[in-house]
Amino acid sequence: MSILVIEKQDLRHNIEQIKKFTNKKGKDDNGNPVKIIAVVKANGYGLGLVEYTKFLIDNGISSFAVATIEEAIQLRKAGIKEDILMLSSTAIKEEVQTLVENNIMITIGSKADAEIATQIANEKSQEIKAHIKIDTGFGRYGFVYSNRDEMVESLKNMENVKIEGTFSHFSISFFDDKYTKIQFQRFIDVIEVLKMNGIETGMLHICNSSAFLKFPDMHLNAVRIGSAFLGRISFQNKIGLKRIGHLEAQVAEIKELPKGFNIGYSNTYITPKEMKVAIIPCGYMDGIHVKNGKDMFRTIDKLRYLVNSIKDFFKKQEMYAKINGSNCKILGRIGTYHVVCDIEQKDVKVGDTAIFSINTKFVDSNIRREYR
Repeated sequence: MSILVIEKQDLRHNIEQIKKFTNKKGKDDNGNPVKIIAVVKANGYGLGLVEYTKFLIDNGISSFAVATIEEAIQLRKAGIKEDILMLSSTAIKEEVQTLVENNIMITIGSKADAEIATQIANEKSQEIKAHIKIDTGFGRYGFVYSNRDEMVESLKNMENVKIEGTFSHFSISFFDDKYTKIQFQRFIDVIEVLKMNGIETGMLHICNSSAFLKFPDMHLNAVRIGSAFLGRISFQNKIGLKRIGHLEAQVAEIKELPKGFNIGYSNTYITPKEMKVAIIPCGYMDGIHVKNGKDMFRTIDKLRYLVNSIKDFFKKQEMYAKINGSNCKILGRIGTYHVVCDIEQKDVKVGDTAIFSINTKFVDSNIRREYR
């Protein structure tokens, strides 16, 4: 049985570092503290949605954002009463009703969204809290930044809907500074248009984890932090964030294999000599060596994938588990629920703990999370 271990001391350290870094001036343009909105989507980035959210609450975080209705409802059922924002907008009446009934702040990003929100608010004779989303160049949810007339008309016609905030989302802040600055300026321009038309914009937020760390001048009234809490960012870590989460499993069996013996599916590894190996009951379903897919299709991305694939072809790709402080090479293909490790000349016995470096997002939700 495998366990995803979350290091409480390191996670607490990351939370405190992020608090300190939140707007280096410590205030937004109105002199108020910049608010941290913790994004806990994808099962809390793998740390366990409810457990992770409660840990953040215990460490001073009081505002949250999710990506699905199911995530929002799960938090409410767990007794979490703090503010929760649904980041995705929807014009499906039943979904909006469910969010409103559970005191979840909705996102409005289209004329249809605004109309449904008004209809439900009037039917229930209650005020609905919402954030407005502006699409500044992501192509998903939100009013397209250039469709200003439609945006103003839609928002002005809303009834009994209180705008608590307005936000957008960067598409490539981890890599392309130029495009990120273009998106930011588009957002600021839209905010000015809304204000000129008498529309209250509420709390402004656009920074995700990458932009939060790279562009302190873009913090505005609030920042949305997800991967930075885990110390898992795709560029240089400049504020001392620690990497959170590792997988543990016990050695289930030790055996001797003869020379010329196959290990694993597809016969990719044949023992070059007699070998002593450990069988460990965890595999790619536990998140071992699972990575993000190659889903970018620009010419430059294809070239980068090609170059990296050629490098990998000529470079030995080796994976390891750490057992009793020693790196033990994984042999053959990783199975669904099992790996085989070389323990020749290593002090390893049945029951010893093997430690794997993994991406917490890809660890099956059925695997127990343990905060230590």
